[in-house]
Amino acid sequence: MFNFDQLVSDIARQTVLCIGDLMLDEFVYGEVSRISPEAPAPVIAVNHTDVMIGGAGNTVRNIASLGAKCLFVAMVGRDETGHIVAAKLAHEPSIEPLLVVDPSRPTTRKMRFVSEHFSTHLLRADWEFAHDAPADVEQELIDKALDALPRAGVVVLSDYRKGVLTPRLIREVIDAAVSAGKPVIVDPKHADLSVYRGASVITPNRKELAETTRRHVASDAEVTSAGVEAIRMFDGKALLVKRSEHGASLVMADGSAVHVPALKGPVIDVSGPGDTVVATFAVVMAAGADWETALRCANAAASVVVGKPGTATVSPAELRARFLPHASLVIEEKIALSAERLEAQLKDWRKHGLRVGFTNGCFDILHPGHVKVITDARAACDRLIVAINTDASVKRLKGPERPLQNERARAEVLAALEAVDLVVMFDEDTPLRLIEQVKPNVLVKGGDYTREQVVGHDVVEKNGGEVLLVEIVPGFSTTSLVDRAKNGV
Repeated sequence: MFNFDQLVSDIARQTVLCIGDLMLDEFVYGEVSRISPEAPAPVIAVNHTDVMIGGAGNTVRNIASLGAKCLFVAMVGRDETGHIVAAKLAHEPSIEPLLVVDPSRPTTRKMRFVSEHFSTHLLRADWEFAHDAPADVEQELIDKALDALPRAGVVVLSDYRKGVLTPRLIREVIDAAVSAGKPVIVDPKHADLSVYRGASVITPNRKELAETTRRHVASDAEVTSAGVEAIRMFDGKALLVKRSEHGASLVMADGSAVHVPALKGPVIDVSGPGDTVVATFAVVMAAGADWETALRCANAAASVVVGKPGTATVSPAELRARFLPHASLVIEEKIALSAERLEAQLKDWRKHGLRVGFTNGCFDILHPGHVKVITDARAACDRLIVAINTDASVKRLKGPERPLQNERARAEVLAALEAVDLVVMFDEDTPLRLIEQVKPNVLVKGGDYTREQVVGHDVVEKNGGEVLLVEIVPGFSTTSLVDRAKNGV
């Protein structure tokens, strides 16, 4: 059962070990209104500059901003940039930096010049050495990583190919984590994924997946096929593919896959959303959520940070608002009293490629059994419609003494649940007409039904959807609650 507030609470108890390439990100913002007389280049009139921790440091910042503790093994040079990033990390209470100094190189630094008027990156300047850490520094990094491993529940390798994640370090850390039964999530840069053999999940973007497998990966089917091939390369469990404006995909070793569309919202800066995806997926998995919930949370988190300037982070409140976008609506806005209102909402959801779920019932007295079905249903989709029988329909099905609460009251109670995106009513004995109109991607009922007993199962499956049966909570039903109340039990 998925409960967002419980998830946030569980994340706060997690510790993540992140090992990767630390860098300093600088963003110089200004206006461009003329071309330099010295050369055919734009002149930027600087308004302000933002300096923040980047690279694997951005992954770590997102882990911390979501509420988890992070142990961070990284490398810096003996220079001013190294002092700056170390000082910034020291002011992050949820991050424990375990830094190794390599005096032979500069700390990686990236400076971006951005036109504020057009929200366009004009130029990026890099200070970096891309070679592997020397043997003595490599050993110190390995020692720090292995010493920290017992304190963490999950390991993240954030590889920017700047020298920290040498083949030897990767091998020793993954082997130690596997031996300890701890999942390893890798944000890769090596085209040869066998370097990460034994990792649980690798998170390439679409371009990286195409280069690794030498395949075309535009469609969902192509991503799935290439993903299975990639998983074989590193002998892992799954591949999370970051697909930018097309959302994200989670491909499993057995060939099953979940594809989620990008959530709509403003796009201001695309620096760093991949780090946010990795961080969110890691902490949600560490908190005990299932693969699909972690994917959907990670996808929602990415849609938050691209709406911010620079390499940004996401908070639990921001993630909640994007993952459950209708949770903050007033009750009236979540109840569709007309077919036109329902169709307009469906049109908008379909336009954005969202996965629509559907469940139904009388919901006369809301109890834990109902809540479990609803929350499990919401975890399996992007938007959830809950259909309720009208008063006349309930009377025909349950008898003249029912319902105990009128249809408006029942609708308002359901609309108050954050897992519910829309409440609709039907006057027939079954919701078949509504199911034919909605054509949901997933139809959800309690496990006391068989698939064949679920009204509309054939309609949904004919349209490529699925039927999900949720395990029921024993001892809870409206009828039994009414009987107990009558008998004074």
